[in-house]
Amino acid sequence: MTAVAHKAPLGAFLARNPFPGPFTDGLFFRDKMRALHRVAPDIPVADLLEVGGGQSGLSALLYPRARVTNLDMEPSFAEAPCNRDNPRVTFVAGDATDLPFADESFDMVTMFDLLEHVPDDGAVAREVLRVLRPGGWVLVSTPDRERWRYPYYGVFKPVCPPEEELFAEWGHVRRGYTQGELDALFGAPAEVAVSFINPLLALSHDVSFSRLSRRRRKVLHALFAPVSAVGWIAHGHRTKGTEIAAAWRKAG
Repeated sequence: MTAVAHKAPLGAFLARNPFPGPFTDGLFFRDKMRALHRVAPDIPVADLLEVGGGQSGLSALLYPRARVTNLDMEPSFAEAPCNRDNPRVTFVAGDATDLPFADESFDMVTMFDLLEHVPDDGAVAREVLRVLRPGGWVLVSTPDRERWRYPYYGVFKPVCPPEEELFAEWGHVRRGYTQGELDALFGAPAEVAVSFINPLLALSHDVSFSRLSRRRRKVLHALFAPVSAVGWIAHGHRTKGTEIAAAWRKAG
């Protein structure tokens, strides 16, 4: 008897990479998606809350049968195709530190690159656990505070914006977290955690956010393609990278 899959097959999920240039500028995002797929439990998810989902629609792609509520502080994101055109998705403009939902409303809460943007991350964690049903799951991705840097390779500094400029543009209030800091935030060790964007794939990440023209970025991506391919193929569940994907289960 064939087991029923509840999360999207990996290949189908990666094929929906919303970042432009999925094998060039968007290769780092493809690696993030693979990491999220690795930590996501293959379980039935009826009601899913995506906090800070913006315009990517990742949670709806990851769990194609779930009813997804995407909460974001930017009201205009309601018109993004992933929020407007998917009948399974409801967009809500709101604050992650004061979720407008009843206790125990969701089977899963996802926060992909969200926590590092919120000053009161403790309030976010408390609110997420409040609206999560017993036995429910929290999925998170965030930069590794001790390993993330930009550019990763100093040789790119002349053509890359300084890290502080990117943080200001992206709205970061902190560099990221260690795994221990994340575990403390959610009050328990993660059920599963992996890293992504290893040093080989960091070459592509440096180029993607450089000040170079798109044409020059494409040339460099082509030159680095063999290195990136090795980085992609060799990255296992225990490979060290510059960002973290992790999942916690709320006590039943």
